[in-house]
Amino acid sequence: MAGNRHDDGRGADPQYGWAAPQPGAPQGDPYRGAPTGVPEYFTAPTPGYPGPPPAQPGDQPGHTRAFAVGEQPYDAPYGEPYGGADDGYYQQPYEQGGRPVEDNVAVYRAGGQAAPHLGGPRLPWRELLAGIYRRPSATFDRMRDHQVWLPALCVSLLYGVLAVFALDSTYDEVVHSTFAVALWAIAAAAIGFTVAGGILSAVTYALARQFGGDGPWQSTIGLSVLVSWTTDAPRLLLALFLPADNLVVQAVGWATWVGCAALLTILVRRIHDLPWGKAAGAAAVQLLALLVLIKLPTLG
Repeated sequence: MAGNRHDDGRGADPQYGWAAPQPGAPQGDPYRGAPTGVPEYFTAPTPGYPGPPPAQPGDQPGHTRAFAVGEQPYDAPYGEPYGGADDGYYQQPYEQGGRPVEDNVAVYRAGGQAAPHLGGPRLPWRELLAGIYRRPSATFDRMRDHQVWLPALCVSLLYGVLAVFALDSTYDEVVHSTFAVALWAIAAAAIGFTVAGGILSAVTYALARQFGGDGPWQSTIGLSVLVSWTTDAPRLLLALFLPADNLVVQAVGWATWVGCAALLTILVRRIHDLPWGKAAGAAAVQLLALLVLIKLPTLG
């Protein structure tokens, strides 16, 4: 029945979105009578939006054309909105394969340092100890994300044993006592210096965080222990053969304390990305404690 507005496609009113079939056009489904043409809301351009791409040779009626790789829909330029400027919808650039393109964003850390830290694999303990004195900044940068508990523990224990024999008072007590007493004195000194180094380094880490640092605590404490004990090792080695009040021993003691101050400041600055003033302030408590508790009793 023509003109009854049923879905047989005959006599349909165009105002309802369906155009009457043209002579020779493909007919709809013989069972349902649905038209195969494209509704007008797919073909008529919307005000403010670009129209569909032009038909190409070989396109089938009622079908849309596939876009080539890298081709933008409706020939919209890169970064332009699909609709008007007030719509707020912009095209997201994509690489071939569907992955979005990431922008290069400069990351600034606590101290505003633009250059990134030079990370890398963990250094062996020999290269680590040598790098602290040869290339301190590069070594601290590389070990920033690595813990150094085993080297720090070994150095602390050896420093405690060396300190027992380097001091005149403890040396006489250990040498002229029984083996059991000497063993307990050496073990107590080794454990005591290990605990003291860890506590002082933890204070340095806490102050660095208070000043705005962002470095990890494992590398801060471990490297601070290494710097504190290895810088004082030359003084203890000389004290094994020379009196503690010898001028050479005292000069080496003060020089190693200044070197320890410089290395600790560089350490805090590189690991926590702090300026020089804040890095020196964070290391000041540990330096004063080393001076008062260890240096002055033997140098005074």
